[in-house]
Amino acid sequence: MTTPFRGIAPAATALTILLAAALAPTAGAHCEIPCGIYGDEMRFDMIDEHLETIAKSMRQVDELSADPAANANQLVRWVVNKEEHAEKLREILTVYFLDQRVKPVDPADGQAHAAYLAKLETLHRMMVRVMKCTQTTDLAHVEALRDLKARFYEQYFGKGHQRHEH
Repeated sequence: MTTPFRGIAPAATALTILLAAALAPTAGAHCEIPCGIYGDEMRFDMIDEHLETIAKSMRQVDELSADPAANANQLVRWVVNKEEHAEKLREILTVYFLDQRVKPVDPADGQAHAAYLAKLETLHRMMVRVMKCTQTTDLAHVEALRDLKARFYEQYFGKGHQRHEH
């Protein structure tokens, strides 16, 4: 039997494999293994935090734009910050919720399928608003996202859901 590691001591082979695995690129999202460990409430808290950060970034960009020559460095930093948090928000919506948590439903199950489609529509509307946040400093997009997040929260957990407090 020939192996790609023929002639290399077993310990060196194991070390080579471990190093290759350690240095391989990893996904930054939670989690595509699947690990089965989910923090849905936490994700909604993270959405709130990203929205607040995007809103603050927008306000700072507007304020610093009054004198862009004097504030060029800070202006760029706040624009980049806005972009980074929009991307993190988009990742929660797509990788966490769309890829892992919102499961397809058999169209024959009319009510469940309608609920599924409503969740998809809300998530899509959220992603469009996130895109608009990257394009402008219009806080109306953040407010619309807050409303959409509240709608998705209710769709996801159901009406009357009580947060679990530790």
